[in-house]
Amino acid sequence: MSARSDTNPVLRPIRGPVLLAITLALLSAPTLAVNAEQRSSHDNLQRTPMTGGDGSVEQFDHNAYSLPLGNLPMTGRLDFSVGNSFFRNPWVVAPASTDARDGLGPLLNTNSCQGCHIKDGRGNPPAGDERSVSLFLRLSLPPGEDDDELVERTGSVPVPHYGRQLQTAAIPGALPEAEMQLSYTPRDVELGDGSRVELRVPEYRIISPAYGELPDELLTSPRVAPPMIGLGLLEAVDEAQVLAWADPDDEDGDGISGRPNRVWDLRSESTALGRFGWKAGEPSIEQQSLHAFAGDMGLTSSLVPGTDCMPEQACDEFANGGTPEVTDKVAAFITFYAGSLAVPQRRNLDDAEVQQGAVTFDEIGCASCHRPRLTTPDNTQRPELAGQTLWPYSDLLLHDMGDALADQRPEFLANGQEWRTPPLWGIGLAQQINPLAGFLHDGRARSLEEAILWHGGEAETTTHAYADLPSAQRTALIRFLESL
Repeated sequence: MSARSDTNPVLRPIRGPVLLAITLALLSAPTLAVNAEQRSSHDNLQRTPMTGGDGSVEQFDHNAYSLPLGNLPMTGRLDFSVGNSFFRNPWVVAPASTDARDGLGPLLNTNSCQGCHIKDGRGNPPAGDERSVSLFLRLSLPPGEDDDELVERTGSVPVPHYGRQLQTAAIPGALPEAEMQLSYTPRDVELGDGSRVELRVPEYRIISPAYGELPDELLTSPRVAPPMIGLGLLEAVDEAQVLAWADPDDEDGDGISGRPNRVWDLRSESTALGRFGWKAGEPSIEQQSLHAFAGDMGLTSSLVPGTDCMPEQACDEFANGGTPEVTDKVAAFITFYAGSLAVPQRRNLDDAEVQQGAVTFDEIGCASCHRPRLTTPDNTQRPELAGQTLWPYSDLLLHDMGDALADQRPEFLANGQEWRTPPLWGIGLAQQINPLAGFLHDGRARSLEEAILWHGGEAETTTHAYADLPSAQRTALIRFLESL
């Protein structure tokens, strides 16, 4: 079973001078000038280094993502430290003397939160033949006519014998579900000035399935662990602010038709705005965290009492770490920790090249989806999150990103070509935190420029505009992103 994406409607492989001439004609400078005039007044240019509001931290080394909010009171810092210990330390097989962290598996992808979110940052695709840890495959089947309620409550249809996530590891005595293999095919694209950029087209293969044949209609979606910074701030943003940007039918005719994902909130037992995850499939930090415990490590909680283990896999035959394995107290510490990680301050804000890059980012349309500014209400459950001006560069909405990035796997209301706009804050430090980190939902892009060139769908015009920029302007735009 394999999944491959080898076409890009925006920038296709080089196929000779005729195609290049057509491409250059389409990417004409007058078109860019018109788009710039229509789209940009530069009102939203960031002029403060405090990207994450008052809680922003001045730390830019490999620990830059791991600090508590700068305005977190001392009483909260103790809870942050306790949550940090449960986030970083490995969970173990039950029974164990470490009874606060036992019950791992029996099927899993990793044994700690930190195993995927490396230094609280991005995961990375596996290199060579190594087992993938911080990138995994989501699984499902195409929804049928009778699956509406199931999809409304869970987001997708599970695969018989395998569930909704491929677990490639297991505790002693259990069999991993399968092996995942990843390979790349290089593909060159040529920019308007004749320079070339090599992209990597990924291909995922599932081999040696241990619990029966995989169905022909299997849907897969590769997911690399996203960074953890600023989650509490994004959770505090008022829903109305996000919905105000939604334009599902593109009524304003700008080519951008972002729409919200509506997902099932286990706590309220109702639908809610999806905010977290690559397809905005989770409504809260708590639910995202406890679904990760269940899916990635095979650990139950009172909110998510079942793991991704299917009845045929006989996981009940193995010892557990209690009912639930992640106690409410531990879950609260983890949720508080994940909601308290600070955003690093901007760097080089006064650099002329960075400033030019910010203007170009706005002019060519990047800011149409990567909305620079959000605010939090004056009254929030946590005072340190209240009344903050944020610069996450995201609208938290779903957008069609084109065939080349499509996984063709729906999740709640998100279709197979849609992804949530990922926040860009802190992105310039991503490879300082984890040198192996890649960009996009599966880490295929080794650089920020590669990530831009993969954008299609609603971003197609913007990607054309970037490709046609003079080299100095492209460099300035990358410098701007590196300053975030």
